[in-house]
Amino acid sequence: MSKLLILNGPNLNLLGTREPTQYGFETLADVEEKCRVLAAKYDVGTEAFQNNIEGELINAIHRAGEEFKRGECKGIVFNPGAYTHTSIALHDAIKGVDVPVVEVHISNVHARESFRHHSYISPVAAGTIIGMGTRGYELAIEFLLG
Repeated sequence: MSKLLILNGPNLNLLGTREPTQYGFETLADVEEKCRVLAAKYDVGTEAFQNNIEGELINAIHRAGEEFKRGECKGIVFNPGAYTHTSIALHDAIKGVDVPVVEVHISNVHARESFRHHSYISPVAAGTIIGMGTRGYELAIEFLLG
């Protein structure tokens, strides 16, 4: 069975407790389960991975690129967290592999601090979903599989 990689960057392990007025009360486990259920409707599995370390996220993107070439991965739903605004390395990792990536942000980053208005990920993503809450993950899955 092919899969989607549900990839989450720094601090997303704190969903449900970190700034709930900004990010809501759902935990990362809740989000991952919603993704699993939706992908299963398309007969696709999910692999969920969260890490606070940039290099580990890059390694996961590289692995997904190899799996995509073998037909084992359909794409990546990626919430890069704060690395969105700082990581040229994540930009280069996505650019360097041939796998569709949908960038997801729970909050509307454009309605927040000005340093959050720029994304290094958007130029290399197949699409970007911003400010739709955790529903953005589901919209990304529907885009990749629908």
